[in-house]
Amino acid sequence: QVQLVEAGGGLVQAGDSLRLSCTTTGRTLSEYTMGWFRRAPGKEREFVGGISRSGDSTDYADSVKGRFAVSRDNAKNTLYLQMNSLKPEDTAVFFCAATYNYGRLVPRDQRTYLYWGQGTQVTVSS
Repeated sequence: QVQLVEAGGGLVQAGDSLRLSCTTTGRTLSEYTMGWFRRAPGKEREFVGGISRSGDSTDYADSVKGRFAVSRDNAKNTLYLQMNSLKPEDTAVFFCAATYNYGRLVPRDQRTYLYWGQGTQVTVSS
């Protein structure tokens, strides 16, 4: 029904910044509560941050709080993840995901999300 496409990953040094994007096609971004997840080598996929459908509520994992920021531009059908002060332990494949009808709530459980992007690789060197 909806397709999600991530972009913006790459290789950076510790302390650098990077901005990821996730663009919807087929349906408008405003219909969805959105989340970012990541999978590091040898680890399970984990919640990074998310944003409510209107953009009035956000939530973050403790490991990225204060460094990462989720935002959305519904007019452009684009979700963003601004990552600052990157650390080598942030190295992972990052995924965006979409779900319905959570109002101001942002689910952390990946099983809640119905649609997923293909992922984009972020590598942070020391």
